[in-house]
Amino acid sequence: MRRPFALLAAALLVGALATPASAAGGDEGFTVEDPRITESSGLAASRLHPGIFWTHNDSDDGPYLYAVDGATGKTVARITLTGIGTPRDVEAISIGPGNRIFVGDIGDNFGGRWPHVWIYELPEPEELRDRTVRATQYVVTYADGPRDAESLVVHPKTGRVYIVDKKEDGGHLYEGPAELSASGANVFRPLAPVDLWATDAAFSPDGERLAVRGYLGGIWYAWNGGRIERKGRLGVPLQRQGESVTYSADGTKLLYGSEGRGSEVRAEDAPGGGGGSGTPSAGASASGSGAEAGEGGGEGGVSGTGKAALAAVAVLAALYGLRRLFRRG
Repeated sequence: MRRPFALLAAALLVGALATPASAAGGDEGFTVEDPRITESSGLAASRLHPGIFWTHNDSDDGPYLYAVDGATGKTVARITLTGIGTPRDVEAISIGPGNRIFVGDIGDNFGGRWPHVWIYELPEPEELRDRTVRATQYVVTYADGPRDAESLVVHPKTGRVYIVDKKEDGGHLYEGPAELSASGANVFRPLAPVDLWATDAAFSPDGERLAVRGYLGGIWYAWNGGRIERKGRLGVPLQRQGESVTYSADGTKLLYGSEGRGSEVRAEDAPGGGGGSGTPSAGASASGSGAEAGEGGGEGGVSGTGKAALAAVAVLAALYGLRRLFRRG
């Protein structure tokens, strides 16, 4: 994927400031140990296998999914997909009803030149071991023309698939057909604006909340049947290159992943009650459940990690602002 100007500075600053993630437990964060996973771009917590997280590389890897144990950071299974073409730019993964895994080959580094993208669907294996699984491939187009996207979510109750496109000044939530068809194009239509340069998204387990993250922040929305209502900021941690997000299986945590070899997955309390038990998590207010997110295409909140981290955010914001100024000059 493309590395924006601000991310080059982020890689230098955050690499020095970030605290390594603990590998003691999945819901508290972990570090990906598999040297084959160098560009983790999506993350999904398994409900079938508690403590397991599914991920994949961005591109140039092949049709592979990795099951990572959150307690150790080690890969316990690599799944090879068959029945599909050659993956092009895999950016997202989500788990729908019936433990069906959906993989979004939806990236477009050319900013919207591909006439179509793909979604792959497969059953989550009941036994975790290296194996080959046949997937169904769906062709995806957009009602308003091609676009780049890195966020795909499947509603945990209805099974309907949604995509958030990636635009610097904010994108849109796109709704897919009620049922995807393997025999023709599946047209996704814009449903609501999303005020974020989105790199991933996730539904809470009860389907009542939608979390959307960007490189430096995030926003959470009340779902409202797709008529999303912005509720506040997400406590997104500083990372080398923030790429992915998933709710924990019980809905009390949001786990944020990053790219790079030995990438970290960091956990924060989920705002708005988490979406699992229906009881607000202990750190919901600290995660910004009642705060308003930034306007326009700005990022949401970054969790507090000390004065040095706040200074880094300020520097990155200044660099980002200069970039936008020069672009508009």
